Amino acid sequence: MAEPRPIVIRRVTAADAAAFARLMADPAVQPSLMQLPYTNEAAWRKRLDEPPAPGQPDILLLAERPDDSGQRVMVGQAGFNAAGLALRRRHAVIMGIGVAPSAQGQGVGTALMQALCDYADQWAAILRVELTVFADNAGAIRLYERHGFKREGYHRGYALRAGRYEDVLTMARWHPSPPGLVDHAAA
Repeated sequence: MAEPRPIVIRRVTAADAAAFARLMADPAVQPSLMQLPYTNEAAWRKRLDEPPAPGQPDILLLAERPDDSGQRVMVGQAGFNAAGLALRRRHAVIMGIGVAPSAQGQGVGTALMQALCDYADQWAAILRVELTVFADNAGAIRLYERHGFKREGYHRGYALRAGRYEDVLTMARWHPSPPGLVDHAAA
């Protein structure tokens, strides 16, 4: 059996726009996302070229690994966006993730989730990570539950997908050990 190819996680750049457009338009990926169809490279380049607003916890990561010729190929993406502008919601982010069909079940989603959880817990002062997932996406739900997400709600007819209103679960993950103050002056 061949050795698994290493997965590299890194921040996205505007140069990744074409790969993003391909992944987000994949007919096996797009219907599971809350994205509209008919994406293109120019739209993604514009979006990826825009830096997050100062003080926002937004981050967009991609997973890549070598193909048969050794060329790095994007196999997944995941990120956080602020849950809103309200001061009282600064502790929360909304998560999104997408994995290429050819890479599903091969650790790509796990690698992306581990990177995002580390970012949330160790660097970005994020207390709560929220997401919605189509209720029939059992593989994604298992991935989220393995990373500490709990089911919080069930929404009937939440989003239009391929001409039908579909149900979603809302899930959230709380910081496992919220940061506290280290008081060096007391010692």
